[in-house]
Amino acid sequence: MNLLLVFTLTIVGFQICLSCDMDQIRRGCRIQNRMCSCGTGCISEYRYANLKECQAALKGKKRDICNPNPCVNEGSCLQISQHPGYKCRCEGTGFFGARCNRACPIPGAGGIGDKVFPYECIVI
Repeated sequence: MNLLLVFTLTIVGFQICLSCDMDQIRRGCRIQNRMCSCGTGCISEYRYANLKECQAALKGKKRDICNPNPCVNEGSCLQISQHPGYKCRCEGTGFFGARCNRACPIPGAGGIGDKVFPYECIVI
């Protein structure tokens, strides 16, 4: 039986839900906006085992894939262990997509056909 754990965190007024199997949870650190941030979450989101390893990456001993920031339109870059090595957080920017490069559709105006409205574009 696989258990699924869902984290909900609030960051500057935005809620982000992370979900992964129980065996994929870890305490670790990640580089976000050129700073080390440590916590508990999915292994893929917390690339470094500890603060020291994360800080070594920031000092250039390991390549920081988020510098320069591959995300556009004020998207926040987050290092992950899966290809391509980063994920862009687009919530609150008015954009969505792999690099926050697609403008959010205007609700009720169509434009994205039968596709699901991107969660990054939902304003509550």
